[in-house]
Amino acid sequence: MNGVAYFQRMALYNRWANQHVLDACADLDAGALAAPRAAFFPSIIRTLNHLLVADRLWLGRLVGTPERLALDTVLHARFDEFRAAREAQDAKIIAFTEQLDADTLASDLSYQSMLAGEYTLPSEMILAHMFNHQTHHRGQLHSMLIEAGVKPLAIDLVYYCLEADA
Repeated sequence: MNGVAYFQRMALYNRWANQHVLDACADLDAGALAAPRAAFFPSIIRTLNHLLVADRLWLGRLVGTPERLALDTVLHARFDEFRAAREAQDAKIIAFTEQLDADTLASDLSYQSMLAGEYTLPSEMILAHMFNHQTHHRGQLHSMLIEAGVKPLAIDLVYYCLEADA
């Protein structure tokens, strides 16, 4: 599998895994979503929003329309509004990967960090980080969801591949 195909698959997996998390969150009331939890962004809804903020930041940099948002911004406190925004962002990520080419992946991207100075990294590493960052915080969300009484989720990449027959 070449790099372009890999990132296209990761975008589809990302949407699939996010959908499972969103479905699990839909069964919780607003109090459970906002309840203090042991994680870097200390609630389910705040962690969900952090992922959306981070994806908007990274994708904005990749497409040349960078945004300035604090990493702990709560874009949507209401779950129904959040879900619509998350699904729209996942569609944007998929659309971006569908137009990817090897030259874009091989190019460097300079960006302004939210916490420090300017950095330059290969675009493929930035894209890899974006998907890895999602997985990192989805793991935290999974733990918080279990703590909230949700049945454990099977959201590993291999389960996506088996389900998608990829």
